Amino acid sequence: MKVAVVGATGLVGTRMLEVLAERNFPVTELIPVASSKSVGRKITFQGKEWTVVSAEEAIAARPELALFSAGGGTSAELAPKFAAVGTRVVDNSSQWRMDPTKKLVVPEINGDVLEESDYIIANPNCSTIQMLLPLWPLHKAYTIKRVVVSTYQSVTGTGYKAMDQMTAEREGGKWGEYPAVYPHPIDQNILPHIDSFLETGYTKEEMKMVNETRKIFADDSIGVSPTTVRVPVQGGHSESINLEFEKEFDMADVRRMMEEMPGVILQDDPANNVYPMPLYAWGKNDVFVGRFRRDPSVKSGLNFWCVADNLRKGAATNAVQIAEKLIEKGFLPNE
Repeated sequence: MKVAVVGATGLVGTRMLEVLAERNFPVTELIPVASSKSVGRKITFQGKEWTVVSAEEAIAARPELALFSAGGGTSAELAPKFAAVGTRVVDNSSQWRMDPTKKLVVPEINGDVLEESDYIIANPNCSTIQMLLPLWPLHKAYTIKRVVVSTYQSVTGTGYKAMDQMTAEREGGKWGEYPAVYPHPIDQNILPHIDSFLETGYTKEEMKMVNETRKIFADDSIGVSPTTVRVPVQGGHSESINLEFEKEFDMADVRRMMEEMPGVILQDDPANNVYPMPLYAWGKNDVFVGRFRRDPSVKSGLNFWCVADNLRKGAATNAVQIAEKLIEKGFLPNE
């Protein structure tokens, strides 16, 4: 299969290449696409060198699949052009997520919504993906009434420049003397601010979690109250999640569901200091959950802790899994 990766030199794009190789995705020809300053660069994939090309060259090559991680503006401009030549696009930006004509997919949850007519498919927000994977079996069993979530999000979610900012600060750089992508220092600091603020006082990142949850679960009745926070960590995103169910739950059944849910790993033995941590989630494709306990302040309430590598399941891995689902359904060739 001829596969284009748009944004191939970026942080998520490089992870997409890693995941394609690791999962033995049937790539016969790779078309790495990046901005004009990167055109002509060489990228190594599966032992071969491939030359970075422009978007126009990639569209002319008519790949069967294009994985996008190049920002909303690029996706708005280029995804329809790829789709027009018969390329199926899986887009990692927020551009198409809430478009009612586009599917928003976490394959383990709603992969079956994909249809042959879908040529632009949206990959959800990283924080949404990792929250919803463990929530899905719980929602089916007990019906989630309300979610209160606080996120602790890695600087990798902002990209290479954020990692460079944190490195400069750790090396003793003074504020104002090095390039910064955040409005404040991030090392030894926490910013309750991800994406831009809205008139409501919430951020766009927080509203992504609200709206995407309802769309993926196909349930507009779920209440979601998020606070998204940037922390000086590189390994992945962490989330403190509080649930209120419509029905009473059994803790043993909750644990069993976590053990049985594809893509979820239960790490919950606090007596032996076993619980999910971003340092150990780094580079892994699963969502790790632990610290399960009842919330005594509300009827049918549950608290737990959730960690995942935001560049993997939160972005690249989920995108490749969507492509695998398209193969499974016969919408992409398996060679």
